[in-house]
Amino acid sequence: MKLEARTVVKRYGAFAALDGASFQTGDDARVVALLGPSGGGKSTLLRVLGGLLVPEEGAVLVNGQELPHDEEGTLQVLRQNGFVFQGYNLFPHLTALQNVTLPLTAVHGQAPEAARQRAIELLTRLGLDRHLHKRPAELSGGQQQRAAIARALASRPRLLLLDEPTSALDPVMTGEVLDVIRELAQEGQQIVLATHEISFARLVADWVVFLANGQVVESCPAVKFFDDPASSYAKEYLTALTKYR
Repeated sequence: MKLEARTVVKRYGAFAALDGASFQTGDDARVVALLGPSGGGKSTLLRVLGGLLVPEEGAVLVNGQELPHDEEGTLQVLRQNGFVFQGYNLFPHLTALQNVTLPLTAVHGQAPEAARQRAIELLTRLGLDRHLHKRPAELSGGQQQRAAIARALASRPRLLLLDEPTSALDPVMTGEVLDVIRELAQEGQQIVLATHEISFARLVADWVVFLANGQVVESCPAVKFFDDPASSYAKEYLTALTKYR
């Protein structure tokens, strides 16, 4: 995939979460990691790339096609993508199976039995075959996040967008979820990942976009970024995150 942002501005009131952010990935980027300090604009950029947010200014292109700003066009983009957030966002009154099945029938118009089979296939693949009929409160954090990933994958998304998917998990659960994401990346799923998990980003990403203060400081191949970042800001960031690891 190729992602491009041209002087993108996204405001929340008077605050510009993205303040003229511009970058362009290589043509064959498969996993793009959005890195940078908290409040730097990673989550906002992720949502803009996925069509959840529409910027006030600028343009975003995916594989050379500019994302629309109108409501109908934006809905079409949303239906092509899958999202996983740090808060899981599962429906608490539905089982894991129902959480995955519902979007397929209600949003994508699949027949109930086909949706059920797709949901069982994914939940089984992600190690949740014994937990199909449990509600979120009956699942561990790692299991809930894997169910959320299954739901995001169910529609066979063009892009899988992950926003700090392990920030609410303990180390064991974090490992479970990162293993799943790594497998998906190895299978060719196109992923955009906002994360502070530097060691994991180094392992799976082939392109890094580094943000701070709502602007893109660096956009380059992951190997170059981790081995020899160009900006002093990025060098300090990497040093701080790896100091006690």
